[in-house]
Amino acid sequence: MALLRRLEWRVRHAVETVLSGEYRSAFRGRGMEFDQVVKYEFGDDVRDIDWNVTARLGDPYRKKFIEEREVSLLIVFEDSPSLQFGSAALSKREALLELAGLVMLLGAVNRDRVGFVHATPDGNLFRQPVRGRGPILHAAATLLGQPAPGLSTSGSTRSASTNIPWRLLYRAMPKHTILVWLGDFPARPAPDGWAMLQRRYNTMGFRVDDPWERALPAGETFAAYDPLAGRLVTLDGSAAQQTAHAQWRATREAAWSALFPDRRSRLVVTTGEDRFDALVRFFRARMTAR
Repeated sequence: MALLRRLEWRVRHAVETVLSGEYRSAFRGRGMEFDQVVKYEFGDDVRDIDWNVTARLGDPYRKKFIEEREVSLLIVFEDSPSLQFGSAALSKREALLELAGLVMLLGAVNRDRVGFVHATPDGNLFRQPVRGRGPILHAAATLLGQPAPGLSTSGSTRSASTNIPWRLLYRAMPKHTILVWLGDFPARPAPDGWAMLQRRYNTMGFRVDDPWERALPAGETFAAYDPLAGRLVTLDGSAAQQTAHAQWRATREAAWSALFPDRRSRLVVTTGEDRFDALVRFFRARMTAR
């Protein structure tokens, strides 16, 4: 809760200053709703004229509409054991949870409905979207407080696959829901029915990378813990390891781009970057595109 309150102060300040327009452009409402009747001015759409009021008052008046702002925002947090890797002080999981908390608080400040799914190899937890600062803070605290999936023990192999209930979400969530999928996104096929989900929902993908995933340290030999294999592996910076690493990166990026073809729908940051600043840049890019 202390972390969430610090994040909330930063989110609220940004929404009131620089981020409000970007957020509203990125997360549009479902339609238009009637606001009031105003006097018709030259250049207004004649289709909006309220003929009953015009006939009663003798001057032309039109209906004014505003965008319906309420949206449903669903955080899908894919909590795989590989997220527990970290070459520095912060693991990928910690950084990704902070990013999830920021998005949930952003929805709270903008009076949206916010829910989440916490998916692990052992099962999942689904919380329906709620409205209001208190309920959303409680939901965010619940997500951030979920225990990490167990790591492998020496000599065993830990499954990295999670069980995201896509069929349940398709039935439970209304059309045009903002679906933000956060995870490690290894190279793998898209979920069954993913194309249909993308047509029904506004989908976005958020990923956090460790610096060693961008480039292996060169010129030294050291050991690193593999959370999936449950053992230490030796990295020596050899040409063979560098080649294998480059191939792994290329395969992963190709799968990532195929999952979210629109580059404005995917966000990648490193554990060393400021997650909030990256989120602001993300929404600004979407606003510019619109």
